[in-house]
Order: sequence, then C-alpha cells, then structure tokens
Amino acid sequence: MKHIIILGDGMADWPVPALGGKTLLQHARTPYMDKLARLGRNGLLATVPTGFHPGSEVANLSVLGYDLPTVYEGRGALEAASIGVDLLPGQMATRCNLVCVEGDILKNHSSGHISTEEADILIKFLERELGDARTHFYTGVQYRHLLVVDGGRKELDCTPPHDVPLHPFRPLMVKPCVAEAEATAELLNNLILKSQELLKDHPVNLRRMAEGKDPANSVWPWSPGYRPRMETLSERFPQVRRGAVISAVDLINGIGRYAGLRCLHVEGATGLYDTNYENKVAAALEALRTDDFVYLHIEASDEAGHEGDVDLKLLTIENLDRRVVGPIFEAVSQWDEPVAIAVLPDHPTPCELRTHTSEPIPFLIWYPGITPDAVRTYDEAAAAGGSYGLLEGDGFINEFMRGS
Repeated sequence: MKHIIILGDGMADWPVPALGGKTLLQHARTPYMDKLARLGRNGLLATVPTGFHPGSEVANLSVLGYDLPTVYEGRGALEAASIGVDLLPGQMATRCNLVCVEGDILKNHSSGHISTEEADILIKFLERELGDARTHFYTGVQYRHLLVVDGGRKELDCTPPHDVPLHPFRPLMVKPCVAEAEATAELLNNLILKSQELLKDHPVNLRRMAEGKDPANSVWPWSPGYRPRMETLSERFPQVRRGAVISAVDLINGIGRYAGLRCLHVEGATGLYDTNYENKVAAALEALRTDDFVYLHIEASDEAGHEGDVDLKLLTIENLDRRVVGPIFEAVSQWDEPVAIAVLPDHPTPCELRTHTSEPIPFLIWYPGITPDAVRTYDEAAAAGGSYGLLEGDGFINEFMRGS
C-alpha cells in the first residue's frame, strides 16, 4: 500500500461569530473531505508538545512522528537543508524574514508578500553590505530567508514575527537566555538595526512604495539552531523505500530532506491562495506511481489565517477540497495498488488571533478496506468523536503507516 499525507497548513480555526459560531472547516463546503471522513476513521492529534512553541517546524515534525525533544533544532537549520546550505559543526542558522517596519511598529511578517525575485536582490545586497567571514545571508522563498553565523549560540529568545503584527518591534528583539549567548544576541540585533538603515531607500523598496506596496525594510532573525540529527522515514518504516515531499515552503522541504524524501519543485507553487493546485496534484500522483510515500503540503490557509481574512481562508479550504483532495481521491480509487490518504492541518491559525495556536488538530485516515467510524463530516468538533481519540507523539504516523 502507498501513502499520501495531504496537509492544509493552518487549516483548523476557532468558532467565528460571523459564521454562526462555526469554525471555518464546519462552514466551508468540503464534500470530499467529508466523504473521506465518512468512509474512513478520524481523530485529534496533539502536534505541539508541552514546552514547545506552535510553529510549523514543530507541528510538521510532530505529524511525521519525530520526537521533538530529541530532534528539534529550530526552523533555520531545517530551511538550510532546503536551500542547499550544508551546516557545519559550530554553525548556527536562523530563519531570517524580510519584514515591514513602519516607524517603531512591526507592520507585517511578510513585507506584503514580497516576491522571491525582489527579495533575492535585497538579500544579496545585505550579504554584500553586512556579510563577513562569520555571518552570511542566503536567499530562500518570498519573505523567508536564512542567516548563518559561525560560532553563534542558539540559546536565544527570538520572537516569531507572524506572532506580533502591529506590535512595537524594539521590545521583541533578540534576548540571550544564557550569558554565553549575549554576543550572538547583540550581533543579531545590530543586523536588524543596520538592515533598516540600508533597506529604507533601496530601489526595490522605493518602487514597492510607489506601487502602494509594503517595503521589505528590515530583517528579522528567529528560530535558531544547529544541524539536526534525524532518522529517515525509510529507517523508521521499511515499507517507505522511496518518498517525496511537495511544498512551496523551504521549511517543509528541509524537513523532507532530513526525513530522506526527495523534494519536488512544482511550477506555479507560491505558498499562497493563488498556488497552482493542479500542478501540485499532478506532481503528487506522478510521484505516487513510483514512490511509496508522498507528503503534499499546501500553505495557503495558514497565510490567510495570518492575514485574519475569513473569506480568503474559506476559499483556501474549499480549494484544497475541490482541487486537491477530490482529484487525488478520484484518481487513486481507480488504481490497482491501494493508496492510503490522510488529511489534516499541522496546527490551527485562527483568523481572530492571526497566529498559530497549540490546540489538537483534526485528522482523517482512509484506505480501501478500512472500517469506518461514526464521524460524518471533517471538522474539529466531529473529529473529537472519532475512533482514534486524541493521539500524541508518533501515534498518528504509526496508525497511518499501519494501513499497509
């Protein structure tokens, strides 16, 4: 049996008064996810262990069943693997956002969703101006980039910028957690302030402002760590002889690389609501013909949640159902070799809060011959009554791979 996980990033939400107290999953029209919930089995999964921040790196590692206290090294180190930066002993990596600062306020975490082409110009400019023998900037995707510091310490208190839109940025700058990390914190804070001076009049930003767009006028380093040590999925599950990850996000591709999956890059994949769903589905189905396991990640709902846009998030959920879950289910249902499908988010991103939360997320598992439970729809409340109950740790991935 082959396996595919379809992950709608940040898809879970809180009840919305304007929707009659329903969550977005309850309100959205999702006939295919509801069908799979009826035909399969359901439950809740705790993806954020106690003591961990509800970041996508934590939640996606949890979905794949990794023990967070053992493998967690922050987001930067995972994204380095995707970008192609091979971290050496003693090198500390952080995610480095290009953010928009307005006065003393951190306006948004994405510089108004700057394009990768524009961001690449700015990151290369910062590497020339601020990079040195121990500090290097690397271009990632859109607003998501990488900063590597030789000899940097990871014991830092860094605030994820998507958690604090419209907050004053200075109180949120990097703080050392131990005395040995004071020099690293000072270095990172200096880079933040120097980048603001360098970027404010850069031609890319002057052009963006002339077009009514937010400028990318500051870097924001966060989620520091070293190179992680992770078992591959093949080492944990012998039936996964070959697998693939499909995502527009460096973080997810980095996790995939460490998990031993090949990263498939899809034309038109943007990480936003305008991503090319059809190309992603085609790539997933093609991979399933040769591979044993596919991790298909769709970012759109998370970004809509960060924007606090209920209507846009509803659209992304319905697009996931109609343009991803439906076509994949219809296709693999006709194959001779059975395929197991799981659908779930990694964490909630409530539109009301505009950032991630730690509540358990709903999941469904279906494969030919599975004994259904009594759940009739796919949403947070219905999944709580599913036959899997509440799973933690590697409970979900073990149940999913058991359908072999």
